[in-house]
Amino acid sequence: MFRTLDDIGDVRGKRVIVRADLNVPMDGGQVGDVSRLEATVPTIAGLADAGARVVVLSHFGRPKGVDAALSLRPVAAALASVLGRLVAFAADCIGPRAVDAVAALADGDIVVLENTRFHAGEEANDPAFVAALAALGDVYVNDAFSAAHRAHASTEGLAHVLPAFAGRAMAAELGTLDRALGAPVHPVAAVVGGAKVSSKLDVLTHLVTKVDHLIIGGAMANTFLAAKGIAVGKSLCEHDLAAIALDVLARAAAASCTVHLPYDVVVATEFRANAPYRTVNVHEIDADDMVLDLGPAAVEMLGDVLKTCRTLVWNGPLGAFELPPFDAATVALARIAAALTGEGLVSVAGGGDTVAALNHAGAASGFSFVSNAGGAFLEWMEGKVLPGVAALDVTQCGS
Repeated sequence: MFRTLDDIGDVRGKRVIVRADLNVPMDGGQVGDVSRLEATVPTIAGLADAGARVVVLSHFGRPKGVDAALSLRPVAAALASVLGRLVAFAADCIGPRAVDAVAALADGDIVVLENTRFHAGEEANDPAFVAALAALGDVYVNDAFSAAHRAHASTEGLAHVLPAFAGRAMAAELGTLDRALGAPVHPVAAVVGGAKVSSKLDVLTHLVTKVDHLIIGGAMANTFLAAKGIAVGKSLCEHDLAAIALDVLARAAAASCTVHLPYDVVVATEFRANAPYRTVNVHEIDADDMVLDLGPAAVEMLGDVLKTCRTLVWNGPLGAFELPPFDAATVALARIAAALTGEGLVSVAGGGDTVAALNHAGAASGFSFVSNAGGAFLEWMEGKVLPGVAALDVTQCGS
């Protein structure tokens, strides 16, 4: 049970620390994608409009100590543009410069403090660093689900020493994710794609106990096909994980979860865009072939599966979607899912490649919810407890 901004009360004159996710892509010194900044607007602008003195914390990249190339200064300027209001910047997140910047705030003002990862105490969740951050605020708001899988000072530690609340984006994400896997309406389908079974083994073993249909795509489908004795030629395949793949299939059968593997695939002998290709039954893959996408018959069947479902969780592309025409299956099934969402399907997707694939398909806006979180979304799909979320529990966080 966590508290949201609806429970925060009067914040006029209070210093509210907002842990946001300003870890955005940069291109030539400019922010390349402002979607994460836009996601902060309801929380930051809402608090400022209510008279709070808003102190924004975030990490940026993976610096080893202070690194001018990873300063949040240009991101703060981009945030000001997105918010349409002035945003101050402090060249440190603790110490005199941070203290002075926060002291200078008037009601409704906003300041972004420098990259928390410039200090080793951030990732170490060092109590002294937590205390130094906490001294800058009266209330703590976590609005960064995408960083909630890290037990760092600004994502977890602060919630234990200040009154803690979930921001608008955090609360929306947690509510939607609960609808997808916590307490979903069945039947539930999950699409899991990507290159390696090894990177998503925990996801697969968790999902077979939660969903009615597990759709496996991408190169990881090759590993399952090979485990079943099907020759996959020169396809990317983890042959050494055959026993693990068979174990996942056995667990699914025991849980009455139907696993869907492709029965027709698109193959080529070269891994490049617009390489000559063939569509074949999986039992007709030649020794020189690489499986690069699901075939149209498989996609049609999977579309029929989704039509029977009430909830969908999607992580990972079905093929080499970066290389046309091997994006066809991902594009087609994503568009089917988006259309079904318009008819009542609850569709939730997340992960970097997934977001890129759905945007490529022009289908992202048709899903119920698309999470920009990468590692946090994956760990949620694995059924793991996210430290940044657990710390918001009213039984654990600060009074």
